Amino acid sequence: MRDTPRPQGTVGGSRPGPPQLRPGRALAHTPGASGSGSPHRSDSRPPQTPRGGRPSDLIGRPGTTPPVPGRPTSFLLLLGLPALLFALITWQVVDDGPLLRVDERLSRALVHPDRLSELLADLGNVPVAIPVLAAALGYAAWRSHRSGTDRWWLPATAAAVLMALVPALIVPLKELTDRPGTPAVPPATGYYPSGHTATAAIAYGCAALLLLPWLRTAPARRGLVLACTALNLGVGFGLVRRGYHWPLDVVASWCLCAVLLTGFVVVVDRLSRSSRRTSAGTPSSSSGPS
Repeated sequence: MRDTPRPQGTVGGSRPGPPQLRPGRALAHTPGASGSGSPHRSDSRPPQTPRGGRPSDLIGRPGTTPPVPGRPTSFLLLLGLPALLFALITWQVVDDGPLLRVDERLSRALVHPDRLSELLADLGNVPVAIPVLAAALGYAAWRSHRSGTDRWWLPATAAAVLMALVPALIVPLKELTDRPGTPAVPPATGYYPSGHTATAAIAYGCAALLLLPWLRTAPARRGLVLACTALNLGVGFGLVRRGYHWPLDVVASWCLCAVLLTGFVVVVDRLSRSSRRTSAGTPSSSSGPS
């Protein structure tokens, strides 16, 4: 059997050619359809507000009036994963699970007290971390007030409240778990989770979050985030290297503080948006610059 070649023309003898555009098809994708003026819109809705014209949020990203699909997922991960890991570690500490054997072996390999580790651990002391946060609180509140921001005191106040809540959360957890310290410290209990790690994470983390919106360039923002990360890693390393805490004490505090800092960002962002909506619906009595 051989293939029968397909005819190159129609019965009427018309010549082959490219397909012709039929009237009335795909008019929604032509410029100016339905008065939209856009080749990709089939209605007359106005375009959304450009990102450059929206105010920045707490962490310096361009603000968005409509909801952004990616942000709820990222916040859920920042809340859920650290909370799950913290619950797992706490369960192992309370039940003396097998994860503690790994923790003890890792501690024996890392503990080597020296001057550098002691200095790094001291960065988590209250007399060192709290003044850094206080300076950031004052600067952020001053800049917000000077720029005429509604509820200019809100982010700084929320950060101060969060810092005050740290001992209220850490102390009951220490009493609940009653974990003994490493062989490098005097015999005692109540080392889980690490209070120095939590103090450093909240103080330096809130300071960075408060300062980020006032940094205009991306390199400056990256530098601030890297400095905050380096400080917290240094504190954790110093506490473990000096033998003040087991490694899991430090990791658990990081997980707990990740949840607290994420909640801080969410709460302040929502309250700030609510304040902006309220002020937008109320006529302003003065229009001069501050």
